[in-house]
Amino acid sequence: MDGIRFAFGTLTVLPVRVTRWDRAAARSGMLCAPLAGLVVGACAAALGAPVLLLGPGPLLAAVTSTAVPAVLTRGLHLDGLADVADGLGSAKPAEDALRVMKQSDIGPFGVVTLVLVLLAQVTALDRLYGEGWAHGAAGAVVCALAARLALTLACRRGVPAARPDGLGAAVAGTVSTGAALGAAVGVTAVCAAAGALLGPYGALRHALAVLLALGAAQLLLRHCVRRFGGVTGDVFGALAETAATAALLVLTFG
Repeated sequence: MDGIRFAFGTLTVLPVRVTRWDRAAARSGMLCAPLAGLVVGACAAALGAPVLLLGPGPLLAAVTSTAVPAVLTRGLHLDGLADVADGLGSAKPAEDALRVMKQSDIGPFGVVTLVLVLLAQVTALDRLYGEGWAHGAAGAVVCALAARLALTLACRRGVPAARPDGLGAAVAGTVSTGAALGAAVGVTAVCAAAGALLGPYGALRHALAVLLALGAAQLLLRHCVRRFGGVTGDVFGALAETAATAALLVLTFG
């Protein structure tokens, strides 16, 4: 239960009290991160699908399903994405780039990145809801699962923290590689099973969506570790949004 509280207390705005803030709780919490993603995705689907069925059309349903995760995370993942874009775009040494990321304002790189990512998410969900409410709902859940699973993998041992404090330092290196891979296999299998209900190629599409989303997140993770010297809370936000967007884009093909 400490791990579940940690996951929901740090990754959502749901009223969950974090009773322990130590490495053991962080390890369990980041392994439970996909569970938090499942709840966030289910909420996004639960609001998006009825909007479609009530008649306004797939675009408004897509906007709704995109807005729900932002609300349930207080926009922290989107803020992290913007900060990382500004840090990387500054082309400054690690220490200076981290200082840029800590500033409260958002620079031009962050603004452009936010606009493009949100546009991609809405466009992809519009396409999925256009295929039917079940396809859109499944897309909302899968992208939320992939986003939080990317965080689990980013917390595996060997990935350092860029700062001695903050969320990055609290969770970096807490998850064993075997446990992270086990979580990846489990989430991919669940998504494939759900996709199988949507058509003959549904299982393959949804499994590939998770795997390619993780691949995109890992590429960004490697670049951030090389540029910043490790992970931060902002990097985790950027990884989540990158994985979510990649998963949705993959689901639109085929």
